[in-house]
Amino acid sequence: MPKSPLPPFECRYTGSLLAGVDEVGRGPLIGAVVTAAVILDPDRPIAGLADSKKLTEKRRNALYDQILEHAKAWSIGRCESHEIDRLNIYQATMLAMERAVSGLAVVPEYVLVDGNRCPKWRWPSEPVVKGDSRVAAISAASIIAKVTRDREMEALEARFPGFGLAQHKGYPTPIHLEALRRLGATTEHRRSFRPVQEVIETVGFYEDHVVSKPEELQYRADLFEDID
Repeated sequence: MPKSPLPPFECRYTGSLLAGVDEVGRGPLIGAVVTAAVILDPDRPIAGLADSKKLTEKRRNALYDQILEHAKAWSIGRCESHEIDRLNIYQATMLAMERAVSGLAVVPEYVLVDGNRCPKWRWPSEPVVKGDSRVAAISAASIIAKVTRDREMEALEARFPGFGLAQHKGYPTPIHLEALRRLGATTEHRRSFRPVQEVIETVGFYEDHVVSKPEELQYRADLFEDID
């Protein structure tokens, strides 16, 4: 039975310095988790903002350019794979969101975060379930984050040919898992994620001469908390 759509979101904040925040890349086995924060300009509206996952690549890229041009402020925050390994993916995502908001050239008065929780930070804020389809600023942030990370995966494909990163964007698809088993883990893979751990133990590294040996790696027990 299809779920009923959520009602329009009504924010308690009614000013113009509202930042929307979203993330991309919690589930992949490689690369950074990328977040974006966007403050839209009410005087320069952008038509067609929506959840980035529901847009075509062509439409996302067009909106990406419009957001950069018309938004009052925007910023990218990220946590690299080695930080994810050290912190866990949930904590790394929260830190990347804080970095995104901290990087805004305009200080927001209120922040809306896609999902069901906010980082513990200094800005007044609230989470919005399915916010990327209910709040324009969060939709804009989701587009900026996704286009940014997708392009990074395309660049990594050039560095590490054979993994299909430009196609699956680092998610654990059959193509990616088969390539890992055949080629080994790269320097950009998240060594704390179980499929990568297993490959390190059985196959080794794609560039073994520049990577620590697997027996030297130690991770916290809760590294898989809240992976979506």
